[in-house]
Amino acid sequence: MAVAISAARVWGPRRGLGQAALLLLRQPGARGLARFHPLRQQQQQQQFSSLDDKPQFPGASAEFVDKLEFIQPNVISGIPIYRVMDRQGQIINPSEDPNLPQEKVLKFYRSMTLLNTMDRILYESQRQGRISFYMTNYGEEGTHVGSAAALDSTDLVFGQYREAGVLMYRDYPLELFMAQCYGNVNDPGKGRQMPVHYGCNERHFVTISSPLATQIPQAVGAAYAAKRANANRVVICYFGEGAASEGDAHAGFNFAATLECPIIFFCRNNGYAISTPTSEQYRGDGIAARGPGYGIMSIRVDGNDVFAVYNATKEARRRAVAENQPFLIEAMTYRIGHHSTSDDSSAYRSVDEVNYWDKQDHPISRLRLYLLSRGWWDEEQEKAWRKQSRKKVMEAFEQAERKPKPSPYLLFSDVYQEMPTQLRKQQESLARHLQTYGEHYPLDHFDK
Repeated sequence: MAVAISAARVWGPRRGLGQAALLLLRQPGARGLARFHPLRQQQQQQQFSSLDDKPQFPGASAEFVDKLEFIQPNVISGIPIYRVMDRQGQIINPSEDPNLPQEKVLKFYRSMTLLNTMDRILYESQRQGRISFYMTNYGEEGTHVGSAAALDSTDLVFGQYREAGVLMYRDYPLELFMAQCYGNVNDPGKGRQMPVHYGCNERHFVTISSPLATQIPQAVGAAYAAKRANANRVVICYFGEGAASEGDAHAGFNFAATLECPIIFFCRNNGYAISTPTSEQYRGDGIAARGPGYGIMSIRVDGNDVFAVYNATKEARRRAVAENQPFLIEAMTYRIGHHSTSDDSSAYRSVDEVNYWDKQDHPISRLRLYLLSRGWWDEEQEKAWRKQSRKKVMEAFEQAERKPKPSPYLLFSDVYQEMPTQLRKQQESLARHLQTYGEHYPLDHFDK
């Protein structure tokens, strides 16, 4: 009672607490603050035992435990690798056979081998100093073609820089592959990009950019837009296991899961991030193991089995559109070639290691064995196709080499709708410079 009276005097009737104290004084039989029974409230809260206590934290779904134990990094022996076809080209489980028609499987094979032929010619072209840079796709052709074939033609593709086979399967002309690598007047990018940085609006293939993983959050944004538009469309985003270490990858995974976006994250785990092996890239069970942590449906497939890649991508696409949720596919494969023409992989891996994958477990060899076993292909067809495909690539190569470079004045276009004054001054300065000193430049190699 004394406490209430003192509070009333200190705070006064205008200060809230004083009014509460006065109410206590007016109650009949009041005995100060002793009418508050903390013990009774505690008894009301403990009407169930600790064994029945359920966590109410909003950030996780779990149960309480009374034993201190850290979760081990590999709680299972390893995520299994889904495959349909063995190394001899035989279907392992007939129920998993996609039963594709002959012509479609032949398109798989022709796309993969044509890409292989183009790689060899353009790689040698760079070594001869004809182009500045190149990246081959040796050993990873199955991941490109198997996934591309499972998509709709309008599905949007965000590549990294080793997905030329996706464009090849979508019938991107050899002439445009060559034009881009040569940076000639026919290059859709007008010579502004490094070689192998392809893009094609008509085939829904977003132009490649060099920085690793920047395409991942961009792809999520595109998938979210497709969801809002009810476009019945999926976005597929390719990247390597090295790019999965970038912060953009983690941000993209989380955004895709929380925004429930129809996207397929397609990781080509080829063993090396340039020269960094997977043993130094991560300690967990690869990339597929990360999916559940973000709430993403995940699978690991044999990337050298074009049918396994096809089945996984097709099912992921169906569910991504129907359920508006992301999927993660980790395709286990091997990069047989150097990272690029700027790399010498013999400095960090053995010749025997490379030869094993080239001779014993190549996706093209595996598919050829499948075709031979079905009677859909023979040695004569193989020789004829190899000769024909090389001729097609060489014709496009020679045509690209004869074309002039884009006009130097394209340096100033395609950025602003109306050219700023400062940029216009630079353009005029270049024109005066070339008019005065043009004889010192190979202007006859450039388009007028």
